[in-house]
Amino acid sequence: MTASRRPPSFPNEQKLRLMRPRWAFGLTFAAAVLVAGGIFYGLVVLLDFKEIDSTAKLDAKTLFDLVKLSFGIVAGAGALVALVVAYRRQRVDEAGAHREATRLHAERFSQAVDKLGSDSSAVRLGGVHALAGLADDAPSKELRQTCIDVLCAYLRLPHAPDPGDDPAHLEEHQRYLALREVRHTILRLIGDHYRLPEGTHRSWQGCDLDLTGVTIDGTMNLSGATFSAGRVSFDRATFSAGRVIFGGATFSGGTVSFDGATFSGGTVSLYAATYSAGRVSFDGATFSGGRTTFDKATFSGGSVSFYKATFSGGSVSLDRATFSGGTVSFDRTTFSAGTVSLDRATFSAGAVSFYGATFSAGRVTFDRTTFSARVASFYNATFSGGRVTFYNATGPAPNGLINAVGNPASTTVTLASHWVVNP
Repeated sequence: MTASRRPPSFPNEQKLRLMRPRWAFGLTFAAAVLVAGGIFYGLVVLLDFKEIDSTAKLDAKTLFDLVKLSFGIVAGAGALVALVVAYRRQRVDEAGAHREATRLHAERFSQAVDKLGSDSSAVRLGGVHALAGLADDAPSKELRQTCIDVLCAYLRLPHAPDPGDDPAHLEEHQRYLALREVRHTILRLIGDHYRLPEGTHRSWQGCDLDLTGVTIDGTMNLSGATFSAGRVSFDRATFSAGRVIFGGATFSGGTVSFDGATFSGGTVSLYAATYSAGRVSFDGATFSGGRTTFDKATFSGGSVSFYKATFSGGSVSLDRATFSGGTVSFDRTTFSAGTVSLDRATFSAGAVSFYGATFSAGRVTFDRTTFSARVASFYNATFSGGRVTFYNATGPAPNGLINAVGNPASTTVTLASHWVVNP
């Protein structure tokens, strides 16, 4: 990774904007005169004075009161001047403190990025932890996002594949393992920080994560995280090993995208996740191996899309999932191998669509699933091979299913007994 030695330019640097002294004094004095005049007029009206006696003589008591009033006006003017000066001093101090914090942040940022570009894996690890700490201490969300962007960019950098443990390639293999440890550390740190509740120290929730095209072969724990803002992108990422855990996560806003991702190994778990708003997209994703689970997930709002996804191997499970609102789309999805299970799922509200889906091989099960009217639909779906079962499913048949499978049903499809219509 080539590091820039020039400190970055941060767009959120505060600019000191102070009113000119003469305008500040003038406006403050004018405001004071208006307030004093208003009070005087109010007292005159309240005390019901009709007119001022112009024939009255100036006695000693009245003269003394006028002197006190004069000194009061001078003291008030002095207080106004002191107030304006104190305000300007505070603003100058605040702006200076922010500039100093930004300058120190820029210096630490440059040093951390330099470490990421080192030939030594140990130094790179130090750079990773330095950037994570810098993100924690950033004086603004924009500066925190900059640090996170650099860590994500490091994960997106191309890297040589593992040459294997052949003694002839021992040095290359050790270097690969060392650099993989750096990548795995970044994945772990992202998970650790993203699980912290938003608003607490060290929390990265609400920040963008651009993991486009990243190969994820380690553990990334996002369990219990809340995705309510920002964008998290796993587009075209490859999940080839390790574990990515979203168990108990809440998707209540923002966008989480897996468009074009490849699930070829390892485990991706969204167990008991809650989807109540925002958008989660697996459009064009390929599930060819490993295990992906949405068991006990709750889909109560927002949008979850598997448009044109391909299930060609491995195992995908939505057992005991609850579809109670929002939209879930499997439109034009291809089920060509592997196993997809929606056993004991509940379709009670919202819309779940398998429009134009192709069931050509593998196994897809809806056993003991509960369907409510006008929730699930299979319009224009094609059942040409594999096994699709609805054993002991309850409720009415999903819209378009009977027409799609034919009557009698295709030998590849097993319907619930009360859906079967004798010809």
